Formats: sequence, C-alpha cells, structure tokens
Amino acid sequence: MIKEPIIATTMLFALIALGEIISIYTRARVPMLLTAMLGYLVLSWLGVFPSRILEYSTVPALGAVLIGPLILHMGTIMPLHVLKSQWKAVIISLSGLVGATILILGIITPIYGFPTAASGLGPVAGGIIALLITNEKLTALGMSALIVVPSLVQALQGVIGMPLASHFMNQYVKQDYIHRLRNTPADLRALTDDTYAQSKISILNNNTIRLFIVFVFAAIGVWLGKVTGIHFTIFCLFFGVLLLNTKVLPQNTLEKANSLNFFIIAVIFVVIGSMGGVKPEDVMKNILPVLCILVLGALGIVLGGFVASKLLKWPIHKGMPVALTALFGFPGDYILCQEVARSHGQTDEEVESILNELVTPMLIGGFVTVTISSVIIANVVMDLI
Repeated sequence: MIKEPIIATTMLFALIALGEIISIYTRARVPMLLTAMLGYLVLSWLGVFPSRILEYSTVPALGAVLIGPLILHMGTIMPLHVLKSQWKAVIISLSGLVGATILILGIITPIYGFPTAASGLGPVAGGIIALLITNEKLTALGMSALIVVPSLVQALQGVIGMPLASHFMNQYVKQDYIHRLRNTPADLRALTDDTYAQSKISILNNNTIRLFIVFVFAAIGVWLGKVTGIHFTIFCLFFGVLLLNTKVLPQNTLEKANSLNFFIIAVIFVVIGSMGGVKPEDVMKNILPVLCILVLGALGIVLGGFVASKLLKWPIHKGMPVALTALFGFPGDYILCQEVARSHGQTDEEVESILNELVTPMLIGGFVTVTISSVIIANVVMDLI
C-alpha cells in the first residue's frame, strides 16, 4: 500500500503539515522544517516509514529538479539597490565561519585529534558540497571510518541552527523592526511600488511564459555549473537578479505565477531525505564528538556574528541569524523568514515588509557560507591532514 506514490507522498506531506501547524501555534519558535526532519528520522527508526518511502513518493525527484528554478526565484526578490546595501551581511557571515573554525580546531583537535576536527569543520561551515569533498578526501587517505562524523554533522546541524536563527529573528522583528515599520508609514507606501511588477512586453506577463523563462535560465545555470565547477546555485541566483533588474521577470516571480508554495514543498521533500542515511547505531557511537563539533561550531558562529554585528553597527539579532545560515542554508533560510514574517505581520503588507527585510541578508549569508566558503574551508583544512 505504501508503495503507491500518492500514499507515500501523503505520509511525508503529513509531517510538513504538522510542522506548519506547530510553527503557527509557536509563532515560528519551532521551525516547520525542524519538525519535518526530526519526525522523518524518528519514524524511520521506528519502522513506521519504510526505508524506500522517498523513492516510492517520487516527489523528491521532482524537488531536485526544482532547486535551480526556486533559487532563480530568490534572485527575483532582490533589486540591485537592495543588493548593494548587503555587504555587511557578507562580512558577518564570514566572521561567523572564522569563529567556528577557531573553536572547532582549537578545542576538538586536542581531544579527538585533528582528522576528526577537520572532518567536522567543512559541513559545519555549510553545504552538501563540503560534505562530499570531506568524504572524498577521507576515503583517499584510508580514513573511511571517520566519514560518519561529517555525515552526522551535516544531517544534524539544522537541529541546532534553525531554532537559534528563528529565536534571533523573532527577537529582531518583535523588539526592533515591527515598531519602526508601524511608526513609518513610508515603509508601507513603498510596498506599492510597481517598478518590477509588469513587463512592457505583454507576452512576458503570461504565467506560463514566465515559468518557461525561469526553467530555461535555471537549466543554463545548471549547465554552467557543470562546465565551470562553480556551484550552479550561484548562476541561478545571478540570473534571477539579472532578469528582475532587466524587467524580463517581475519581482517575486513564482509567487506571482501562483507556484511558489508547490516549489518549496517539493524541495522540502529533498531536504527531509538528507536524514535518511542516519542510523541509531551511528548516532550512539559518534554522538560525543559530533555534539562537541556542533555546539562549538554554533557557539563560534554566534560569537563571530555578534562581534561583526557590533563592529558594523548592525542590530545584533539581525546579524546573528545571518551568520547562522551556515548551519542550514537554503531552503531553510527562506522558510524561516516566511514563518517569522507570518507570525508577526498583522496585514499582508506587514508580512511582505518583514519578509523583504529578513530574506535578502539571510539568502546572501547562506550563499556566502554554504556555496562558497564551506567549499574553500573543506578543501584547505582537509589538505592539512
């Protein structure tokens, strides 16, 4: 019965729906993605979910296809005048990685050895690519037994990162931004700006044509990623920004095409699947070094983000979640922004304003850490073993 795609999909979807309900009633203090990931892990261990449920569903295969188009959509959220002001987000996210690197290598190395510390650092910095680099180098060095450490770090880091980031974002909106928003009518009036709403070429205002353009440029981004070795998400994000600012696509393209929620849910199926390889015995055997790496990594990221935010005179509760994107990246960063905006905004205009305030620095922080810096850190540090 579970082998039927619709049954398997519904069972997995139930976790996402449960996570959404919990997120709503806790005002985003418990992120939906966290509930879905942990729920999948526990139900798999208990045997409620068969090991091949994701394969039976077939939605994860679709989700993998939609990652490029969804990231391109994120680029259509970012007008150039907004992007130019986000250099502080880059510095804060890098400062968080510096803090994590210092604490993990400085404390884990004397206790568990440099190979263990190095193998956990890349995934803490964020990214599946860093995990793959780490695992390849460990295998080449004949240290395959250590592969479980970076794999567990990669699988479990969101459990620490998402609640922390959600807490800081909630505090920022509650204590700072929402008061400024409600006391500055100009902020709300700015939301009616239709500069990026419609193209002068009528055919480009058709939703089917818009979606086709999104997929064409996402496909080009994936191809360029294969050719250049640069992660395809960088190209997709660039194309999104380019197409928005040349008015080929409107701002928030997928939302205007009534497709955004479906894209996000399909990609969440892929994210849930990242927990599939985690076994109870692996967790018990390596729990201490993995927990130490995760705690020290999170602490280093928070400290680095705190110091950089202070120096740059950014709100502390806005800067620290930007640094923490290293622990979960996309699509978690975008989903958290949505949840926080929804929990504090009383009108559609307020929700949109809060989302716009949070999402650009969070996405930029995530791309700096997850797609660029983590790869550099993984390559450099692993070469020192």
